[in-house]
Amino acid sequence: MATFAQLLSSTRRGARLARLLATTQLRAWDLSPEVTERAEQIVAELAANAALHGRVQGRDFRLALTFDTTTGLLRIAVTDAKGGQLPVVPTDSTTYGESGRGLLLVGALADRWGTEPHPPGGKTVWAEVSTVARPTSGLYE
Repeated sequence: MATFAQLLSSTRRGARLARLLATTQLRAWDLSPEVTERAEQIVAELAANAALHGRVQGRDFRLALTFDTTTGLLRIAVTDAKGGQLPVVPTDSTTYGESGRGLLLVGALADRWGTEPHPPGGKTVWAEVSTVARPTSGLYE
């Protein structure tokens, strides 16, 4: 089991740094470019959400990456300080709003994702990506 965790400021700069640090760590673990790219996008969305929606003045958010070398499962978790209401995925993806699609993207990129309360008042949004090659189907295999 390989792990990485870092506290980051709940700012746009902290969100950008989360993505850069995650990319560096994923490359150090020698994950495939496809998995690394998916994970980078997930980290970017979750960190941006933590900085934008989960910000509490003077409190950081936490990025945690866990790579289970036995199962090939990569878990990305971002914990912020603002619990309140857990995020909900918009049901209408055809709206043309400027925001609100980040979790739809996370859902499309991750094999699984979810949320959970994080005492004493925060929340964790997590996503899992399998690093094992997915079977393909179709005429041109």
